[in-house]
Amino acid sequence: MGRGRVELKRIENKINRQVTFAKRRNGLLKKAYELSVLCDAEVALIIFSNRGKLYEFCSNPSMLKTLERYQKCNYGAPDANVTAREALELSSQQEYLKLKERHEALQRAQRNLFGEDLGPLNSKELESLERQLDMSLKQIRSTRTQCMVDQLNDLRRREQYLTESNRTLRQRLMEENQVNELQWNPNDHDMPYSHQPAQPQADAFFHPLDCGPTLQIGYHSDPITIAAAGPSVSNYMPGWLP
Repeated sequence: MGRGRVELKRIENKINRQVTFAKRRNGLLKKAYELSVLCDAEVALIIFSNRGKLYEFCSNPSMLKTLERYQKCNYGAPDANVTAREALELSSQQEYLKLKERHEALQRAQRNLFGEDLGPLNSKELESLERQLDMSLKQIRSTRTQCMVDQLNDLRRREQYLTESNRTLRQRLMEENQVNELQWNPNDHDMPYSHQPAQPQADAFFHPLDCGPTLQIGYHSDPITIAAAGPSVSNYMPGWLP
């Protein structure tokens, strides 16, 4: 039993509408590709979703050339007697179409990098996208590693600089402490060695005399001489004899 006829009208359910759009879009792109391959035809297909996303297929490597061919076939070749203003407008329009195509291609590539709109891509395009993502990931990791190495080298240089500064400050502090000690105790360091105080001695005040004693009481070294001399003139008593 065959399928019943489907009534063509807008699908009210949002989820069913999106699912139907994805299936019909992929089928339409597939049919366009098969038509271009089987019949060697130049096919260009442009689809805009309700969100404004672009889906396109072109058997020709450049969509712009197909659009220019369509414009020539639809509006005819430009007249040779066109004015300069019209020629400028035509050139501006072509430039606009080129920029628009480039912009749409970049948007499509960006969506593919985010993992969106991968349905129209074939196996080779998906493999190329995968290699591109791998290369981007390696580049990001390499850049991050280099950034970390640079930060580590910078921290090492700062550590070395702080160590040198600390050593210099410590040396200056030691020199200042020595200067302060010299200022507070000048006699301990400025007195010459020849003026150092002598060590005290126990017998400092008792030195032996070189001459004999001058005072003799009750003793004469030569009694015979004194006895022969007789009485003293100065009426002093002679020393007594033992």
